[in-house]
Amino acid sequence: MTGGGGFLGSAIVRRLIEKGFRVRSFSRGRYPALEKLGVEGFCGDLADPEAIKAACKGCEIVFHVAAKAGIWGPYEEFHSANVEGTHNVLAACEFNKIRKLVFTSSPSVVFDGEDMEGVDESVGYPKTYKAAYPETKAVAERLVLSQNGESLATVSLRPHLIWGPGDTHLVPGIVKRGRTGGLKRIGSKQKLVDFTYIDDAAEAHLLAAERLQAGSPISGRAFFISQGEPQPLWDFINRVLAAADLPQVEKSISPKLAYLAGWVFENLYRIMRIRRDPPMTRFLAEELSTAHWFNINAARQDLSYEPGTSFEEGFVRLREWLRSESGLALLR
Repeated sequence: MTGGGGFLGSAIVRRLIEKGFRVRSFSRGRYPALEKLGVEGFCGDLADPEAIKAACKGCEIVFHVAAKAGIWGPYEEFHSANVEGTHNVLAACEFNKIRKLVFTSSPSVVFDGEDMEGVDESVGYPKTYKAAYPETKAVAERLVLSQNGESLATVSLRPHLIWGPGDTHLVPGIVKRGRTGGLKRIGSKQKLVDFTYIDDAAEAHLLAAERLQAGSPISGRAFFISQGEPQPLWDFINRVLAAADLPQVEKSISPKLAYLAGWVFENLYRIMRIRRDPPMTRFLAEELSTAHWFNINAARQDLSYEPGTSFEEGFVRLREWLRSESGLALLR
C-alpha cells in the first residue's frame, strides 16, 4: 500500500486488517496508528525506485494510492510523484513478480472544464489541462492501464471528492475558508456534483482487488466511483459548514470573474514564486461552476459495488468527528 497513512490509504488498510490480511505501507513518514494495527511500515519517496522495490518484496498485490494532489504547484513536483512514482511502482511490481495492481485515480483526469453529466468510462481524456494534478494523474492512469497483461493485471478506480471523518483535504479546506469568509458561490445555478464517502471509496478498492486477475472483466479498465447521488455543490458545502457550526455561503461571483481572478492569481503567484495555493485558479473556478457527476453502472455491474452510506448518515458522522479531539486538532 503506497500512501497507507493518508485519508483513503488508512481506510483501505483498516479494512484489509479486519479481513485478516498482512499489510505493508510505503509512506514518506512513520504512522504509529498503523503500526499499532500490525502494519509493517516502510519509509521512502516514490521517486526512489530501489526503496519501492524493497517495500514490494514478498507482496501479492499493490494498492497504489499515494499521489501529490492539489490545485497549484510546480509541474515538476507533480510529475515526479504522480508519473515517475507510478512508473517506479510498476517497475517494482515487475521486479517482484507481483500479479495485481489497484491504482487510485480521479475523475479529474477526464475533466475538460465543461459540464459532465452522467458520463461513463467511454469519455476520453481532454487535449489540455489547467492544473498539473489532473494532467499527471491522467498520464499515470494511462501508464497503469497500458501495462495490464498476463504477468500484471491492473485496474484504475476514480473516486470523486472523497469525504467523511478523518478527511485531510476536502472538508478541512471548506471549513478553513468558511472561517475566514473566503468562500463565495460561483454562478447562480446549482450544479450537481458527485461525492464519495470514505467507507465506500475503501470498499471499492477491496472489491476491485478481489476480482482482479489477468484476463478478468475488470483488468485494464478504469471505473468511476461515487455515492451515486449527485448533490447540488453549494448545498453540500453549506452542509459541511453547518456541521462545523459556521455561517452559510451567501455571496456569489460570476464564473467569468472567478476564472479571470484565477488567471491573475496564477500569474502573480508564478512571478512571485509563492508556493502556497492561490485563493482561486482557473481549474478551481471551472470545478466550482460546472456539473461533474458520473455513471457508476460499470462499477455496480463488474465490481459489485454499491454505495453503503447515505449523505444523511455521513453528515451525522462528520458532525461527531468535527467535535472530537482529532477533528478539532486537524481543523485548528
